[in-house]
Amino acid sequence: MAKSPNVRWQESHISRQDRIRLLGHNNKVLWFTGLPSSGKSTLAAMVEKRLHSLGMLTYLLDGDNVRHGLNSNLGFSEQDRSENIRRIGEVAKLFYDCGVNVLVSFISPYRKDRDSARRLVGDDFVEILVDCPVEECEKRDIKGLYSKARKGLIKDFTGVNAPYEKPQKPEIVVDTAKNTVDGCADEIVRYVTG
Repeated sequence: MAKSPNVRWQESHISRQDRIRLLGHNNKVLWFTGLPSSGKSTLAAMVEKRLHSLGMLTYLLDGDNVRHGLNSNLGFSEQDRSENIRRIGEVAKLFYDCGVNVLVSFISPYRKDRDSARRLVGDDFVEILVDCPVEECEKRDIKGLYSKARKGLIKDFTGVNAPYEKPQKPEIVVDTAKNTVDGCADEIVRYVTG
């Protein structure tokens, strides 16, 4: 909500449906959520590449990348994490309104924040739980963040000393510990194009 009473919404003459007709395909917001090092970014990049090869306009919003710019002023407290997701939810909605298939790869640890993003988009919001046991995530952690968190060098680290609330009813669940990236990507692309 705008803080000034002098700000009002300016309607466009072009609707999302107009943009979809121009692009020739429907679009969705694919929201990849899961523990750090569960495979969200790798999987989102693979899905984006496949959708692009099918002639679909896509854009990948990755948590680390967004923290280099738009959200560079945010830390990792619960309040900052919520603001991180609020902002990216608004950005995803803008891309969605443009007719773009938006792939959002953020830990997004709190259900209430993901639910707020879902309300912005509506029925085309696809929550994808990238499920992987924390032990496997730690083995894959090339940045060494789990180790630093366990030594107390990083506070508020999801999966160690900060909570992760799994989605209760995600549209898609992929198990990256038991399945290949290709297999998981196939499942998601089938959902989007089916």
